[in-house]
Parts: sequence; C-alpha cells; structure tokens
Amino acid sequence: MVRTNSEMNETYRSFDIWRRRDSNTLVRYRCFENCSTGRFCVQSSDSYKQPVTNDQIQSLERQFIELLIEQSPFERGGFFATIEEAISDHDKSFA
Repeated sequence: MVRTNSEMNETYRSFDIWRRRDSNTLVRYRCFENCSTGRFCVQSSDSYKQPVTNDQIQSLERQFIELLIEQSPFERGGFFATIEEAISDHDKSFA
C-alpha cells in the first residue's frame, strides 16, 4: 500500500487502557489519539494470563511496533469521538 504525504505526516499519541476480563485474564488495549483530529482508535488488544513471561511481553511489544510500522493505526478500525466507542468497536470486531 502506498501512503500519501498527509498520512505519513500524521502524529499520534499512544496510550494503554487496561481491563480485567475475569479473575484470571487481563486485557491491554493499545490505543491511539490522532493529534490533529482528537479522534481515537484501538490498534490491537493483548490478553495476559498467569504466568506472564518476559518472552510473552517482548513478543507482544514487537507485534505492536511492527503493526504500527506497516499501517496507520486508523486504517484498521476507524475514527471515534471517544475512547470508549473505539474500545467497544474493537471488542465487537474481534469477539
């Protein structure tokens, strides 16, 4: 895919949102805010169960960065006015 100059110059703020799914599972949503528009998206989510290993953490971090290099975070799921809407859409897409 060829990106336009405007896509290449977009800036994003990344942040994580955490949710306890149950007593054994923790989910980390990898979120972005488009600095120009103030809109939100969820790039991906990672699930953790005990025991959490360094290999697992490193692998998930590598996948996050590789995906960000390959495509804009907003190409995957769209733009939302709130982070709650973005998380809800992500959950529906990957249920």
